[in-house]
Amino acid sequence: MYDVSIIGAGVVGTAIARELSKYNLNVCLIEKEEDVATGASKANSGIVHGGYVAKYGTLKGELCIKGNSMYGELEKELNFGYRNPGALVIGFNEEDEKRIKGLYENGIKVGCNDLEIIYGDKIKELEPHINKDVTVALHARSVGVASPYEMTIALAENAIENGVDLKLETKVLGIEKKQSTFEINTNNGQIESKYIINAAGLYSDKIASMVGINDFKILPRRGQYVLSTKDQGYLVNRVIFQVPTEKGKGILVTTTYHGNFMIGPDAEDIDNKENIGTDIESIGYIIETARKSIQDFDVRKSLTTFAGVRAVSNTGDFVIGESKVKGFINAAGIDSPGLTSSPAIAERIVEIIKESGLELIKNEKFNPYRKPIIIKKDKSFSGKIDDEDPKKNIICRCESVTEAEIIDAMHRGIPIKSTDAIKRRTRAGMGFCQGNFCRPRIKAIISREMNIPVEEITVRGKAAGEPPERVNINLIRKCNKAHERK
Repeated sequence: MYDVSIIGAGVVGTAIARELSKYNLNVCLIEKEEDVATGASKANSGIVHGGYVAKYGTLKGELCIKGNSMYGELEKELNFGYRNPGALVIGFNEEDEKRIKGLYENGIKVGCNDLEIIYGDKIKELEPHINKDVTVALHARSVGVASPYEMTIALAENAIENGVDLKLETKVLGIEKKQSTFEINTNNGQIESKYIINAAGLYSDKIASMVGINDFKILPRRGQYVLSTKDQGYLVNRVIFQVPTEKGKGILVTTTYHGNFMIGPDAEDIDNKENIGTDIESIGYIIETARKSIQDFDVRKSLTTFAGVRAVSNTGDFVIGESKVKGFINAAGIDSPGLTSSPAIAERIVEIIKESGLELIKNEKFNPYRKPIIIKKDKSFSGKIDDEDPKKNIICRCESVTEAEIIDAMHRGIPIKSTDAIKRRTRAGMGFCQGNFCRPRIKAIISREMNIPVEEITVRGKAAGEPPERVNINLIRKCNKAHERK
C-alpha cells in the first residue's frame, strides 16, 4: 500500500517524487519505459524560460516565474547542469516591436524585474554575430539553460535515495477506485495507493480516462532540432528567440549547457504520439529561419537531428489539480514552459495533497544533495584508452568519458539496460562520431556490471525498439552549400 503513486517519470513526475520524499510517505514512481527521461524530458530545448513567456493569469504564468527562481538552488543540490546566460527576443520591424512590447508588459504583470527593451548598437554589443537587420530586442536576464534529461535523472536518483520506489517497465493498464484507495493494474501486477498523481505526459488524458475523467485532451505537437559541435558556440552568448507565434516560441538559437550549438524547434501538430522522427523539409525550414537570427553558422558541423513531442492540452493551459475523483490529481498538459515550471509544479502538487487530507510529516533524514556523474577534466587530465585505471581509462574519446564515470552512472539506484541510458548520464556517444567508437565498449561495461548478455543490450532498450528515422547529416550539409551559393 502506497500513500502516493506517481504515473510518469519525466521531469514533472520525478520533481513531484523528490518533493514528496521530503515527507514520511510511502511513494511509488511508475514508468512504462526502461528508464526515466525517455519522453519529452530528453528531447527539448533545455531552456529555463523567463516569466514573460506565459500569459498573466494562467497557471503557466504563475508557475513559470516561480520555477525559474528555483533553479539556482536546485543546481547546487543536484548537480545536473544549469547556467544563466540570459536571452534576447529579437525583432526586425515596427510590428515585431509592438509584439516585443506586449511581451514586456505581460512580463511586468507576471512579476518579472529583469526585462529591458534595447535597440541598435546595444544589441550588437551583447551579440556581435547577430543578424545586422535586427532592430529591437527584449533582453531577459533571468533566462537559463539546463540539461533536461540530466535534471530528470538527478531528481529521480535523489528521490530514490530518500525512499521513493521506482518501478520501470511498468505500464498502467487500468485503474479501479475503491472506497478510499485505488487499485492500479499494470503489466507487472497490481499496485494499491491512497492517491494517484497523473504525470503521464502525452498519455495523461488516457490515464485520466481510466477513472472517468474526460475533461481535457492531449494534442501532440512535434518539434525538431539540429545539434552541432561545440566549436560554433562562440556565435551566440545568450538564447536568441524570434518573436513567438501562436504555436510556440519559434525557432531559437542557443548553446546547450555543455556548449553545443543548437537550433530549433519547429511546431507541427501530429496524430501519432510516438512520431519522433525528423524530415529534411522541416530541418531545412529550421536552418533557414535560424539564419534570420545568426547568419554565419556552418551546418557542416552538425552532429545529429532529433525531435520531441510536447503534450499540449486543449485547455490552453496546464491541467493541475484534484479531479472530481477524490485522490486522483492531474499534473497534465505540461508543455512549454513545463521544464521551467516543474519544481514549482511539484510544490503545488504537495499543497493539493495536503489540502485533500493527506497528513504530511517532514522526513528528518531527507538528504537534498546528489553528486554529479560527469567529472570535469582540466588540462592536467592524463586519461588514455585501455588504461588499467578506470578513472583514467577513456571509453568515449569525443567527450573524454572515463570508465569510472560509466560505472558510477550504473550504480545509483536506476537499472541501466541501454547505451542511450549511459549517454544521457555521461555524454558518452554525444560527440562527433555519435557513438560509433564507444558504443561496443559501453555495451561490454553494461554487460559486466549489470550481468546482462551483451547481445541483449540495445541502443534504446528492448521495449523501445530501434531509433527513429533521422535526417541524414549529409543532406543537412547540402543545405549549407545552397546557403553559400546564395
